Parts: sequence; C-alpha cells; structure tokens
Amino acid sequence: MRMDTVFLFDLDGTLVDSVYQHVLAWKQALDHEGISLSVWRIHRRIGMSGGLFTDQLLRETGQELTVEKAERLRHLHAQAYRAQRASVQPLPGARELLHWLSENRIPWAIATSGRMETARVNLEALGVDPDEAVVVTRDQVRYAKPDPDLFLAAAERLGAPIGSAMVVGDAIWDMLAATRARALGIGLLSGGYGCEELQKAGAFRVYADPADLLVHIDEVGGRR
Repeated sequence: MRMDTVFLFDLDGTLVDSVYQHVLAWKQALDHEGISLSVWRIHRRIGMSGGLFTDQLLRETGQELTVEKAERLRHLHAQAYRAQRASVQPLPGARELLHWLSENRIPWAIATSGRMETARVNLEALGVDPDEAVVVTRDQVRYAKPDPDLFLAAAERLGAPIGSAMVVGDAIWDMLAATRARALGIGLLSGGYGCEELQKAGAFRVYADPADLLVHIDEVGGRR
C-alpha cells in the first residue's frame, strides 16, 4: 500500500449534499426552544462542533446555555435531521472519488464534526460502511473543528503521519483545523463557502465538488 499521500474527508457539504438540511434542522431545534436566529447565521457555523456551534449562536442572542438546554438542542437537531434523510444525497463524484482512491490504493478516511447519530444518515447515502472504512466522528475525540483532533485521529487510524495528509473540506472550519494539524487543506465550494474564504482559511487548492477534485486529482497528490 502506498503511504506517501492520504486523504482525509469532511462529510457534510464535502461528500454529501447535506449542509442545508443541517441548517433547517438546527433552525427547527432553535425555534422549538424559543431562540430566534436568522438562517444565514446558522449556515455560517455549520461544520464546527455542535457544542461550539450552540455556544456561539446563543452568545449572539444573549441567552444562557445550560447543560440541559444544550443536550436538548442536540437531540432536537438530530431528530429533525434524521427526518430529512430522504433528501440527503451524495455530491456529484463523491462515490466515484472514493472508489478511485481505493482502486489506486491511496488510503482515505472520513472525519466529521457530526456525531454518529446524524453521520450515519450521510454514510448510508454515500454507501460507506463505518465498520469497514475509517470514520472518525465527534463522539470519538475531545474537541471537534476548528480544533485538529478529528483529522489527527483519522491519520493515526490510517497509520499515516499527518504531514502526508490532504484534508478535503467545504468550510473554513475544515481549513483551520487542517492548518492547525499541519496538513494541506483542499477546499470544495459544495458547502456554500466562497473560494476566497476557503483560501484565506488555509486552502491551497479549491475545486467545485468531488467530481471536479477527481478530474484534477493529480494536482493534489493522487497519481493516475
């Protein structure tokens, strides 16, 4: 197995078209708790850990976040997200990209800020079995993005040095985590962030979606 390059993928907005389902699920959860927030403010924080997400959003409203309320919000979000599972689909080229990497013996892993209770919906849509592939979720690390723990854990499970990793993500939180882990960040536009935003956060290359990345895979360490 060639170990000179490994790929570590975010999940939501990177491999699966699910960002806006998460936005709506969080909106529903927050509304249920009587917390009024604009949808665009929620979108800008998708991709960071759920705990940090709620901390930041509630700080904007000036409301107090108790442990009980945080847990209630998390469960309400997960319930609302799972209800949308029928609309969650792989992004163009996502399955083909993972298949190409496997066929060419280039190791890959998935590292997501979501917990398995929501990540499982995405993995099923993608056709990835978490018992067979390397999948690291929020449940398995101390801190999620923008901390580097998820990507460090994923590289360790692949048996690869983090310096050999290409971190692929759609959000600035992925690029910040990649930089802090001392990995190279590849940005995708499929989660709603712009090219300049991703580059400023540390992306050294930016592509439209997984299909576009596959076309240009030789530019980022994937040898055809």
